[in-house]
Amino acid sequence: MSMLRNVVSVVLFAALACAGLKAHESPAGEVQGAADMARAASEMSDAANALLASLDDAQKAKISFEFKDNAEREKFIFVPNLTRKGLTIKEMSPFVRPLAFGLLNTGLSQHGFANALSIMSLEQVLFEQEKGKKGTPVRDPENYFVEIFGKPGNDQIWGWRFEGHHFSASFTCVMGKTIIAAPLFMGCNPEVVKDGPRKGYRTLAEVETAGRKFLDSLKDEQKKKAIIQAETPKDILSMTKRHVETKKEGIPASELDKDQAALLVALIKEYAARERPEVAAVDLARIEKEGLAAISFAWAGPTEVGKTHYYRIQSDTFMIEYDNFQNDGNHIHSVWRDLKNDFGEDILKRHYAETEHK
Repeated sequence: MSMLRNVVSVVLFAALACAGLKAHESPAGEVQGAADMARAASEMSDAANALLASLDDAQKAKISFEFKDNAEREKFIFVPNLTRKGLTIKEMSPFVRPLAFGLLNTGLSQHGFANALSIMSLEQVLFEQEKGKKGTPVRDPENYFVEIFGKPGNDQIWGWRFEGHHFSASFTCVMGKTIIAAPLFMGCNPEVVKDGPRKGYRTLAEVETAGRKFLDSLKDEQKKKAIIQAETPKDILSMTKRHVETKKEGIPASELDKDQAALLVALIKEYAARERPEVAAVDLARIEKEGLAAISFAWAGPTEVGKTHYYRIQSDTFMIEYDNFQNDGNHIHSVWRDLKNDFGEDILKRHYAETEHK
């Protein structure tokens, strides 16, 4: 039932977007939403504790970190061959590995989880393509790291991260009431497999398709505003900076007609749909409250299919960034950033200010 409720809420959000995203209050809905979030938080902490219980002492020490005042918790990176902290999938026994992926599954939707597994599987494609050529990174589908910050539980403040090449998901859990799933990065290389047994296979195609569908809906004068430069940036501009420094550019959503607004919302939903439904519903409700007029869309680079390209969707509270520059436009980097609550920043400030801690 919770999945159905969240699907309905997203559909309603799209309809409201066409009318200007007018926020509304629903006490009954808020109570149900709180119950859904509490259940989601319990599933997450149970999965984390099951993983911890399966590890030996050395592995527990490697995967476990303090939560508060820990700079490690507020990092994310998506490049290969980086020395990371945490425990890798490779280091886990065959019995333990499903528990690590079970934890990941509690943070993502089934769609997001499938994308994550697909991204990891591309490491084998790259390994076979490069055949260990000098200067190429080590490719390994099991070189993904898990970190747990604090003590998992619904009466705790804790967090965790699952990260490796082209995938980084950071979660912050506050007293079983709030889950922040940001930053959430997904990339893929290749975006389209050009040869071998998986020829034609695509990863993250939905975010390119939805982005182009929105761009193509714009009239010529609107495109002139939306396209901010002719050259494609070489990567997402925010990279892995702790705080986003990009500004709103392009065409404001207030200048869109009803159908165009619906397509922009559909694009935003593609990114929210990577999160588990309870978390996505909260993010979409916050965007709804902020209002469609607060959002802008910017495109950079050519508009032809198969060419390099970039786009960014941004308001004062969130940012989506997508870049497909490398490998002649066959290598995607995309990220969802919460401009107020990456790593739970604002929620944690409020919690610590309002709660006495001994």
